[in-house]
Amino acid sequence: MRIFLILFAAGLLPAEQSSQKPAAPKNPAAETPKEVARAAVPAAPKSAKSEALHFNVNWPSGLSLGEAELTSSIGDSGLSFMFRMDASIPGFAVTETANSRATPDYCSIELRKQGIRGKRKLDERTEFDSAALKAKRTTEGGGTSELSLSPCAKDAVTFVNFVRRELAAGRLPAQQKVYYGGAYSVRVTFAGTQRVVVDGEATEADKLTATIKGPASDLTADLFFAKDATRTPLLVQVPLAMGKFSMELVR
Repeated sequence: MRIFLILFAAGLLPAEQSSQKPAAPKNPAAETPKEVARAAVPAAPKSAKSEALHFNVNWPSGLSLGEAELTSSIGDSGLSFMFRMDASIPGFAVTETANSRATPDYCSIELRKQGIRGKRKLDERTEFDSAALKAKRTTEGGGTSELSLSPCAKDAVTFVNFVRRELAAGRLPAQQKVYYGGAYSVRVTFAGTQRVVVDGEATEADKLTATIKGPASDLTADLFFAKDATRTPLLVQVPLAMGKFSMELVR
């Protein structure tokens, strides 16, 4: 189970691999606890508008698998987003948080991922250089690697919020590479309006189908967005061999 943050739609994708150079040893004494905490959470932009959405992650049977949270802070000086998931299946637990910073045009600046996947600890940072069309990925204990970017590249957390902005403007994003450790080709198509039940309440929603492909992954998920001004994500459904997993908004 791997978290690729297209709103949990890719929450079960294997992570793409890339060659990495060994990282230079760190001096633990060089970083204080306060410095580590500041590095983990992006600074909120000035005059920001904030939002926090909470979700239940469910088994195909409807029983709870865990919970997730999506937050945003949007202001004139930039964007800050966060996605957190805490879920488990028998013998395997996932606790993962991704903090993202982006420009007002939704071009990624930095993505920080931290958490635990089973017995493996995750601590990774990707820094985006839009001018050079390159990104530097640094993995704690694993080294560094470089990714080639398209103009105004987006990490997965930023991309989720970009989709919401485009929907609110009556558009769909073009097919593009989205980054979360590796590069994934993501195509979003409109699949009509559908009535869905979310947290016990029936709601009209726009249904999108997201196709997500990488060297080691190929997944299609259904995403449902409210017809409100901010296009609130209501429901994500991911069909897998074990059944259809879902992430449902808690009102």
